[in-house]
Amino acid sequence: MKHIYHLSTCNTCKKIIDGFGPLADVTLQDLKQTHISEKELDELVAITGSYESLFNRRSRLYTSEGLAKKDLGEKEYKSYILSHYTFLKRPVIRVGNEVFVGYKKDTIAAAEMALKS
Repeated sequence: MKHIYHLSTCNTCKKIIDGFGPLADVTLQDLKQTHISEKELDELVAITGSYESLFNRRSRLYTSEGLAKKDLGEKEYKSYILSHYTFLKRPVIRVGNEVFVGYKKDTIAAAEMALKS
């Protein structure tokens, strides 16, 4: 399974996906159009180990809702991610039993190697 969760309106996501070049057998899921399901999220967490690792602390909602001042647990992270696409860190790239989260250079390089192998 090769799957990329992204936002089509996000320039960083676009740049990363375009940088990969042609991708065979990769499913692109625009989170604005098709929100991540609970099953998909739970599968990612089974690999990453936590909902927190998938949680986006840079979203505007995170700030506007004052979440930085709250002590969130795994249950809350899951709930927020499922409630609005902006709470899922992006991009999330799944290649089989590997998951690459975020846009850091090393993460994207590792994801690209996995996607092309």
